[in-house]
Amino acid sequence: MTSADPKTKGKTTTKTQYDDPDMYKVILHNDDYTTMEFVVEILINVFGKSLEKATQIMLNIHNRGKEVCGIYPRQIAETKIEIVHNLAGTKGFPLRSTMEKE
Repeated sequence: MTSADPKTKGKTTTKTQYDDPDMYKVILHNDDYTTMEFVVEILINVFGKSLEKATQIMLNIHNRGKEVCGIYPRQIAETKIEIVHNLAGTKGFPLRSTMEKE
């Protein structure tokens, strides 16, 4: 028969600490073929932006060459990039999206 140490009895607690996941910036890049209207549509439907915010981001992409569209955990960022590329491909646009660790 074993006996528990009276000094530790009742003091065992399990504390699990989770780190926040790494976050990634999803970036859309300018090209000479994708229409501004399509980029705005992507920003609204994929990234959940309002029309006003989507228009502002689209203009930044057009003028600066690229712009961050959102910041997400890795798997969500990868999924959004895949959706952008699939939608652009179905329309025949070469719209490129990438991600960078924040």
